[in-house]
Amino acid sequence: MRLTPPDGNGILKTTEFRQTLMKTKTIKIVVTAGIFVLALGGLFYTTLSEGTEYYKHVDEVMSDPGAWQGKRLQLHGYVVDRSILRKPDTLEYRFQVQSNGKVVRASYTGVVPDTFKDGSEVVLKGRLDSNDSFLVDANGVMAKCPSKYQAGGTPGKAGS
Repeated sequence: MRLTPPDGNGILKTTEFRQTLMKTKTIKIVVTAGIFVLALGGLFYTTLSEGTEYYKHVDEVMSDPGAWQGKRLQLHGYVVDRSILRKPDTLEYRFQVQSNGKVVRASYTGVVPDTFKDGSEVVLKGRLDSNDSFLVDANGVMAKCPSKYQAGGTPGKAGS
């Protein structure tokens, strides 16, 4: 770009040159900052959309299962008594989990914790499928330890 001053003598005054140079620097800085902000925003969006996981109770999810289908969840509830089925000679489990009267079917393939049994409190990591069954991720079963202290027991007695 050739800069010609209005007086026609071909010499650009120092102040005019500085003003023109400052305008181009300002434009470059603004464009660079804009690109940086867009790139950072895109990085945050992709990272958070893949890593977002909701912690919900069974009754919350099953009151409107369509809203939760396909989303990553940590599902909290209690294993329904006599609902644990294991396919012979495999690590495939089918069971039901309930909370406040709402029940969801769950399936899991893998090793379950020792504390996973009828009535145990569990947190499952996975997704709700289109059939309203919960598909548990690998290593996605966490069974809470039952408390060894129960209200109303005899004081001083272990396990009461």
